[in-house]
Amino acid sequence: MDHDDWRVTISFADRLQAERAKVLFSRHQVAEDARRRLGGSIAAGAGGSQVFLYAGTEAAAREAETVARQVLTRHHFSAEFAIHHWHPIEQTWEDPDVALPRTSAERQAEHQRLMAEETAESRAIGKAQWQVRAELPAHQDAVALAGKLRAAGRPVIRRWTFLVIPADNEDEAHQLASQIRREAPAEAVVHAGHAPVLMPFTGM
Repeated sequence: MDHDDWRVTISFADRLQAERAKVLFSRHQVAEDARRRLGGSIAAGAGGSQVFLYAGTEAAAREAETVARQVLTRHHFSAEFAIHHWHPIEQTWEDPDVALPRTSAERQAEHQRLMAEETAESRAIGKAQWQVRAELPAHQDAVALAGKLRAAGRPVIRRWTFLVIPADNEDEAHQLASQIRREAPAEAVVHAGHAPVLMPFTGM
């Protein structure tokens, strides 16, 4: 599927029921009916006690829900249904009545709000939410870059040729990664991402 912005969440009493339902869907009715009625635009997945049906539009998602309800009823399954759409800026599944930003200005404002929330959360808990990891080609390169970053007020963890530098939101992490790529040797490998272990708030 190229488009999976909508999701039907089907919640069962336990994991076993969810696995049985997924097998049921993949074997016949939902897959066949969805292909015939929706042109093959439905994909299924499972996690824990839930099964997910992904679709490209709200109409396709609601049609998938209808088909799934019919199949589960015929096979005496009990489940709860919910429909959500993907918010590309928040990176979360939202209720259908949550409006998505449509213009460039709205998307930019939404993005800035999200960055402010990430920074505020970092400040509130005293830990950075994002980080940049850099692997330098040699120990002396790592020492030199760590010293330069610390001189600029950046906290740095250095382990031989590896550096980890905290950042308080996604934009800051990617901007810092770009800066490090410009200043580090060409062989350096630099990645920005969520911090698996939260580090002290940078305050920058």
